Amino acid sequence: MKQLIAFDLDGTLAESKQPLGEEMAGLLGELLGVAMAAVISGGDWPQFQKQVVARLPAATRLDGLFIMPTTGTKLYRFEGGDWRQIYADSFDAAERDRIVAAIRTAVDRTGLAEARTWGETIEDRGTQITFSGLGQQAPLDAKAAWDPDRARRTKLQAALREMLPDLSINVGGSTSIDITRQGIDKAYAIRRLTAASGVTAAGILFMGDAIYPGGNDDPVREAGVDTIAVRDPAETANVVRGIIACLSGRGAG
Repeated sequence: MKQLIAFDLDGTLAESKQPLGEEMAGLLGELLGVAMAAVISGGDWPQFQKQVVARLPAATRLDGLFIMPTTGTKLYRFEGGDWRQIYADSFDAAERDRIVAAIRTAVDRTGLAEARTWGETIEDRGTQITFSGLGQQAPLDAKAAWDPDRARRTKLQAALREMLPDLSINVGGSTSIDITRQGIDKAYAIRRLTAASGVTAAGILFMGDAIYPGGNDDPVREAGVDTIAVRDPAETANVVRGIIACLSGRGAG
């Protein structure tokens, strides 16, 4: 029996950078009544606040929810009536400056600088530096069309790996590259989650829309955690309904 259900965020629980829909928010609240849950993504805490936390029903049992921004290099829990940061593996100033300079150089070398962007293209998330090809506030249709085959981001990833060989360079969301310390991926996040929750890997089920070779959710599967690949939030909702029915006993008989 699974004790903790973990999720990717964008493309799994919600569309990219969009808040949870009313139905999904209700299902997540209901799930937290029968199990613990975690949300793991490359975004920072303010994005999780807007997309997830602010959307949950008022009666949700928040003490069983693990919010893991920047690929698990941060953890937030609801304690003492408020959300608190439990840990953060942050870069120092020199590391941040080196990474930002490398991104700018690599973008120029690979010809990926765009004439039109929406918001900042380089975001310092403390424990992670993220490059977004069209900017952090780009509309969904523009993001979907920018790099559907991952060729642009793979090219940039290769250039950055040459320039920053001591760091982890991962393809993130639909237009992004995430840079963290070496060894940071969603398998790392799961290891931190097991330590924080007391639930073994065998007791965790993970859902994501990028569980395929090269996908940013695939390290969870490679680490031996049971996973369910979903196409989109609608499919996630169907799976969550089944999990709730099973864990609450409504699926028996």
